Amino acid sequence: MTVENLIINRRSFRALENVPLSETEIEKIKKLVLLAPSCFNNQPWRFVFVRNKENLEKLFTSLSSGNEWAKNASLIIAVFSKEDLDCKIKEREYFLFDTGIATGFLILAISEMGFVAHPIAGFDEKKAKNYLNIPDEYILISLIIVGKHNPENDRLLNEKQKEVELNRPPRKNIEEIIYDEKFS
Repeated sequence: MTVENLIINRRSFRALENVPLSETEIEKIKKLVLLAPSCFNNQPWRFVFVRNKENLEKLFTSLSSGNEWAKNASLIIAVFSKEDLDCKIKEREYFLFDTGIATGFLILAISEMGFVAHPIAGFDEKKAKNYLNIPDEYILISLIIVGKHNPENDRLLNEKQKEVELNRPPRKNIEEIIYDEKFS
């Protein structure tokens, strides 16, 4: 699959089925994410891969009510970092930017394997960090919900989520977000 096709076909589906990833797939994801670029190659990102059923159940308790669908996950990846792991250039928070790039690599690697990788912000950060043993000085940026897309497994979705499953949410027009030569 080309990168273009991968990007075009990637979706943050919620109707998931718990289909475990193999050890080989997990190791491949871990190795590929290491190749993401970062300022001075600092690699400020940190990840916790959670796939044991009991550990997933505990992590599910940190999810917001709108993320009940995530209980069908095969894997949840916690994405976190802290400022002093990366470049400090005035007010620019490169640790967040670089961790975002690595997360994009992670999502594409998982998508190429035929799985859904759906990043969420709807969770209790303190509760999730506590459960995952992530120290207070780190920012838990996102949880990536991973599973196989199964359109028939939508019982945990609300009506709006079911609608989004059927049709890709609209994207902004190029003119709204990309400018040539200067911001206008």
